Amino acid sequence: MAGQTLYLECMSGISGDMTVAALLDLGADEQVLRNALDSLPVDGFQIQVTRVKKNGLDACDFHVILDGEHENHDHDMEYLHGSGGHHQHHACETESRRHAHSHGHVHRNLADILEIIEKADMTAGAKSLSAKIFRILAEAEAKAHGVPEEQVHFHEVGAVDSIVDILAAAVCLDNLDISQVVIPLLCEGRGTVRCQHGILPVPVPAVLNIVEKYELPLHITEVKGELVTPTGAAVAAAIRTSEKLPGKFTVVKTGLGAGKRQYAGPGFLRAMLIVPEPGETDIVCKLEANIDDSTGEMLGYVMEQLFQAGARDVHYIPVFMKKNRPAYQLNVICGEKEAAGLEEIIFRETTTIGIRRMQVERSVLQRENRQAVTSLGEVSVKVCRRGAKERVYPEYESAAALARKHKMPYWQVYRMIVEEIDDNKGNQGL
Repeated sequence: MAGQTLYLECMSGISGDMTVAALLDLGADEQVLRNALDSLPVDGFQIQVTRVKKNGLDACDFHVILDGEHENHDHDMEYLHGSGGHHQHHACETESRRHAHSHGHVHRNLADILEIIEKADMTAGAKSLSAKIFRILAEAEAKAHGVPEEQVHFHEVGAVDSIVDILAAAVCLDNLDISQVVIPLLCEGRGTVRCQHGILPVPVPAVLNIVEKYELPLHITEVKGELVTPTGAAVAAAIRTSEKLPGKFTVVKTGLGAGKRQYAGPGFLRAMLIVPEPGETDIVCKLEANIDDSTGEMLGYVMEQLFQAGARDVHYIPVFMKKNRPAYQLNVICGEKEAAGLEEIIFRETTTIGIRRMQVERSVLQRENRQAVTSLGEVSVKVCRRGAKERVYPEYESAAALARKHKMPYWQVYRMIVEEIDDNKGNQGL
């Protein structure tokens, strides 16, 4: 489990700009963000990061300022769909901000957006996450309007700030080294919003499509208005790894991201960097299947497929089945959400006709991946803690790369790394 754990408390919903503001308040590097946004092949915007008061609390505000030509009807909510020369607005917006735009604008489809992402000066991780969020959003809009995903167009009038919000969120998450994200609940309002199609119910269709597919827990509040935007829902769906908070944890830092709309309630997204208490317990699924007529190549392929689909651990145990037939027992450790998909892979790729599934409570040490500088070069290490005690383990691939580079035995490289770190010679960045 690498990186930091983020907890998003979405009591006032979630939107793209609220997410970026909360992450900046947590300590994401604003200059790194500005450099990434400056590299975009997109014109007509600038960003403003300020401090505002929300219910008397100091919060960060992230504002995408569009020029006159690109000014949006309603930040984060202006999309078009269709194909050819005819496009219809899908602009869920508040009546007070509803304007008419009669002049023509460039339309971008998903392929255009992905090309913009690829050209940006961002890390591979930030690009991958940005693309994932946009794919989720395009899929939801396509389903809402009954058109293929390739026919979903993001109108320049409304897509510029959404492009900026999504890429900014991805850059900040990557910069903070976030790998685990806990989102227990999305709080949404009720009532209706006026769109160019007419009146739509809250939650709007795109949000409901995302909530449905990605099983995001939703709570409808008494607030009259839209708290969860399609962009916010897409971000939540892309990054959430758990809906359950650890039983005990410490809070490293808190960030508040201000919302733009004025509804009853706090009007901000609260984000926390948390560290589970040492020895924390959680629940995982264990899948077991006995396999007595598969080749070694087949079993190796199955293992690769299971890891790619989200398995936390996969291993085989030699066993003897009835009539003393030699066989293997496949064991898979996974989260409860991934269990069904992993079972489908096992049934599809092996000859087993039955899988045992059980919930297992486990005790886990606090752990994270970091980089250390040694005399042999930079190396990835896993840091495990129990109370005040800390143990550091070099990651195999990283240590093996140094062994190949220096033409040294792997065991010697491993030992040198551990000794240097223990002697505080190579613990830069630890």
